[in-house]
Amino acid sequence: MLNPQIRKALPVYDKILDQEKKPRFKLNKKLLDEKIKKAYKLLAKCELCEHKCKVNRLKGKLGVCGVGNKIDVSSYFVHMGEEPFLVPSFTIFFMNCTFKCQFCQNWTISQGFEIGHTFTEEELAEIIDRYKHCRNVNFVGGEPTPYLPFILKTLTFVKSNIPVVWNSNFYMSEKSMDLLKDVVDVYLSDFKYGNDECAKRLSKIDNYMDVIMRNHLLAFKDAELVIRHLVLPNHVECCTKPILEFIAENFKDKAVLNLMDQYRPEFKAKYYPEINRGLKREEFEEAEGYAEKLGLNFIT
Repeated sequence: MLNPQIRKALPVYDKILDQEKKPRFKLNKKLLDEKIKKAYKLLAKCELCEHKCKVNRLKGKLGVCGVGNKIDVSSYFVHMGEEPFLVPSFTIFFMNCTFKCQFCQNWTISQGFEIGHTFTEEELAEIIDRYKHCRNVNFVGGEPTPYLPFILKTLTFVKSNIPVVWNSNFYMSEKSMDLLKDVVDVYLSDFKYGNDECAKRLSKIDNYMDVIMRNHLLAFKDAELVIRHLVLPNHVECCTKPILEFIAENFKDKAVLNLMDQYRPEFKAKYYPEINRGLKREEFEEAEGYAEKLGLNFIT
């Protein structure tokens, strides 16, 4: 369903994703080069995400995310299943993730069960340019955050005027948020939980709410914001409603919410009885009704 309110947003996204009108980056090459230097310096004691494990990834050591000093890609293709105003989206799926979601539907990618394809920054840029007819390049995974220095460097080799979508779980550190500032055109977040307890139990993440709320507020100030929320079985009250309330309080209808109902028990969900089933229709209808009540700009 396309909520009538989103029709107001579509011309805005059309303007943002118009490659003929958009400057290549919102910052000049000198500033981008400075960001790259800072990003690679962070790799020596990695603090790209809020795990801040501080391993020396420049020397190939693996962080909590399982990523070292190479660009490892699971796949890339023209994605037609994204939000309607983003397609066709040239989507790059990076290997590994900063989360350990027990129900991950892309677990073979996020948990490193696949063997990725390794690229240099120049090679990845060349691939992006081949798909310059798409509305954007969409960095996802897994999770793109561990690859941020490589992505920034890749963008210096991209010749086409293609907008950037940062498709993330939003567990970036403040330093990473600063590196992303003025580079990203659309932030596409995955807002999973409405409390720290569920995040710890189901994704093995600490301090979830403080980090994710902070990063959403920073992203909203920097660029356009689209928020995805996958409604989980038995988590409407503890997770969905608090997330919707946060969106209403801070963004109202200025951010687009994609309320998603395609949950299915995957990976290790069988060990967690409350999510070891599909989503009931009435659960999703309750989430929809609450989004409508709060006046959110949402699609389903």
